[in-house]
Amino acid sequence: MTTASPQRPATVRGQEAPVRAIPVRRLVLVELRKAVDTRSGLWLLAAIGVASLGALVIFGVFGPAEERTVYGFAGMALLPQTFLLPVLGILLVTSEWSARAGLVTFTLEPRRGLVVLAKTVAAVVLGLAGLALLLVVAGAATALAGTGDQAWDLGARDLGHLVLLQLLAVLQGVAFGLLLMNSTAAIVLYFALPVAMNLLVQFVAAVRDHAAWFDLATSQAPLYTQAPLTGEQWAQLGATALLWVGLPLLVGYLRLRRREITTA
Repeated sequence: MTTASPQRPATVRGQEAPVRAIPVRRLVLVELRKAVDTRSGLWLLAAIGVASLGALVIFGVFGPAEERTVYGFAGMALLPQTFLLPVLGILLVTSEWSARAGLVTFTLEPRRGLVVLAKTVAAVVLGLAGLALLLVVAGAATALAGTGDQAWDLGARDLGHLVLLQLLAVLQGVAFGLLLMNSTAAIVLYFALPVAMNLLVQFVAAVRDHAAWFDLATSQAPLYTQAPLTGEQWAQLGATALLWVGLPLLVGYLRLRRREITTA
């Protein structure tokens, strides 16, 4: 029996050609393609689009006339996006294990930090693209509502609030997916924890008084208004973002660095 000798790098005039690292831009493009070329990804994107459009229609028909502004329509359509887009972020990360592609991915690109960065950037790009499309549709809905020139008042601060809400949502999905590395567990935890936290806030008065310091939903609530956030509100938002996004992302990355990739 013969054994094949290992393949050597290509040579140029008798010298080994330098091996070029895969650029981050290419990794991001690959992750973007992964997000949309699966049946689950396509169905999830379709569900997000239908839910956002349905929210706009319901708000346009039943919403208060004075709130039918571009910001009001955008905020209403953003709710289903911030609810479902994190699932796309989870699937983007956990696909390496649920689709048994981890060995291929981390063999072609052994720098695991760059793979995580590419997945994070891809999730952010998808979130911002969804927000941009949402704003276009919200503008069309505002034009159809015909509620006057003041309905088009969307300042830089308001736009920043919408962007921040979208980014926190998709990054939380990436963080939960990286922390658990299992699609089912990450999705269940993502939906179950807010419900448990909401029940705790509603029925325990001592918790309710300080909820903005540890409950992300409570600290994000001021972002849905057009009022500027106070210093304390920014501090509360930063603390909860570190707790629910930063900490799971860090722990998940440390787990990934130590984990042996054995799936094929």
